[in-house]
Amino acid sequence: MRTPARVFLTGETPWRGDAECRRENAAVFFPPPHFEMKPEKDEREDKARALCRACPVQRECLEYSLSVQEPHGIWGGLNELERRRLLRQRGLIKRTA
Repeated sequence: MRTPARVFLTGETPWRGDAECRRENAAVFFPPPHFEMKPEKDEREDKARALCRACPVQRECLEYSLSVQEPHGIWGGLNELERRRLLRQRGLIKRTA
């Protein structure tokens, strides 16, 4: 079993070398620079999630993104809103009005 994600002083994350997103086009993990229609976004995120499901370091990736409160992209199989919801469930951020 892998250990939880650790972020070193240099920002190094040793698990990243094993990540599936390093083997595929990373563009599916982040929104494009132009406006993206919902069907396009859903398709792109579905592709990213499929890669995440097959990733040996999905858990480390998700925990890292939660620890730094990453505001963009698919990390550990979750998008920005899903990660924010998980942080609220864990009591790590408060619900905004």
